[in-house]
Amino acid sequence: MFTIDQINEIHDRHGKAATLPAYLNALREIGVQESVSFVTDGHTEHRGADGYVVSTPPAHQTFAIAEVSDRAMLAEALKVKDYVKMSKALADSGIQKWIFDTHALTISYLDKAGNTLLEEDVT
Repeated sequence: MFTIDQINEIHDRHGKAATLPAYLNALREIGVQESVSFVTDGHTEHRGADGYVVSTPPAHQTFAIAEVSDRAMLAEALKVKDYVKMSKALADSGIQKWIFDTHALTISYLDKAGNTLLEEDVT
C-alpha cells in the first residue's frame, strides 16, 4: 500500500491548484481512493482499499468549526491564498472537511452534519 513519503513526494510535485488533476491522478495511481482533510487542525486521512488509511500530522493550530454553515462565506474562504488563513476562513464558514475523490476527480466541502455545501470537478 501507499505511504506518507509517497504522498508527500506527489504533493511536492503536484500540490498546486494548477496541477490538481495531476495530483489526484498520481494519488490514484498509488492506491489512494480519497483524501479527507479536516479543517479543525489540517490533518489529512488518505484512504485506500480494504479500509487502509494513512494520516498526516496536524498542519496548524486548532480551529473551532462554526455550528451554522454559510455558502457565501465558503466562496470567500476559497479565494484566500494562504493555507492557514484559508483553513480558518473555512472553519468560520462551517466547513468541517474537504474530500478529494481520486476516481471522480472532485473536491467536496462538507459541514459538521455531513452536508455537501460545494462539490467541484477538478478536471
